[in-house]
Amino acid sequence: MIEQTLVLVKPDGVKRNLTGEILRRIEAKGYRIADLKLVSPDQELLSKHYEEHADKPFFPALLEFMMSGPVVAVKLEGERVIEGFRVLAGVTDPTVAAPGTIRGDLGRDWGTKVIQNLVHGSDSPESAARELEIWFD
Repeated sequence: MIEQTLVLVKPDGVKRNLTGEILRRIEAKGYRIADLKLVSPDQELLSKHYEEHADKPFFPALLEFMMSGPVVAVKLEGERVIEGFRVLAGVTDPTVAAPGTIRGDLGRDWGTKVIQNLVHGSDSPESAARELEIWFD
């Protein structure tokens, strides 16, 4: 079944000039980029995106990090793309992410308040629909 999902290349990925490599891996996997844009997200957009974390202690630091530079928002399409991209990205912590994954090969542990792990990918069809509406209204 063809799905759509949201992928974000976070500020650390954009700042380190890894956007092209990340997109290359996505396309090499066989997924289609249906839409793409460079965004300087504001607090309102990010608060909607991360609303489930609003009451967590790391929330302010997360918003600060995500507003620290531009983000590349990508609408992906493909067979089982939600699950597939999350495998391609690797686990959240880049220190223990498997080699061959985006985070495993390219991510670093910067010892910051918030994990800077290069990419975000929606985790379910419901969150993909909600997040795509936020970023690609």
